[in-house]
Amino acid sequence: MILLELLIGFLEIGLFSFGGAYGAIPLIRDVVLQFGWLEEEKLSYMIAVSESTPGPIMVNMATYVGSVKAGVPGAIVATLAVTLPAFLIVVLLTLLLKNLASRGIYKTVIGVLTACVTGMILATGVWMVLRCCFGGVTEFSPDYKAVILTIALTAVYLVWRTISKKRMSPILLICVAGAAGVLAYGW
Repeated sequence: MILLELLIGFLEIGLFSFGGAYGAIPLIRDVVLQFGWLEEEKLSYMIAVSESTPGPIMVNMATYVGSVKAGVPGAIVATLAVTLPAFLIVVLLTLLLKNLASRGIYKTVIGVLTACVTGMILATGVWMVLRCCFGGVTEFSPDYKAVILTIALTAVYLVWRTISKKRMSPILLICVAGAAGVLAYGW
């Protein structure tokens, strides 16, 4: 039964997630909480771990949840379920877009999808900052270390961008954030 739930839940995530992992986090959150696979706090930790480990966040989350709930078979089912829809969609779109790429409607659709995904990523970022720094929307228990770290990391990013006139590498920013987190919470 759990394998069927993992299949259905992660197929839903794989089918309806657009814009990559950050756009998919709200859907992952909804599905994982709906099936009761993880509590919200543990889910937040796993999102952070999935972001900082190699590989796509959705695949990392699916593999982790599947392995926790049903061992190796669960990890395989969840991982395949979350990746299969994207694979099939890419194959189908590649065949279809050969003819559509020159039409104006194609550019309009891509522009609208880009705006939607940008909004979803921004909303996810705001939700994660509120959750980590202030305990979420319904409760208010500020974590002053998290607030200071968020401000400090934002400042590091902005100073880097001002001085170097380039964006900071996401990998470098993740490493700096990880080191700052270990320093703040590890001791």
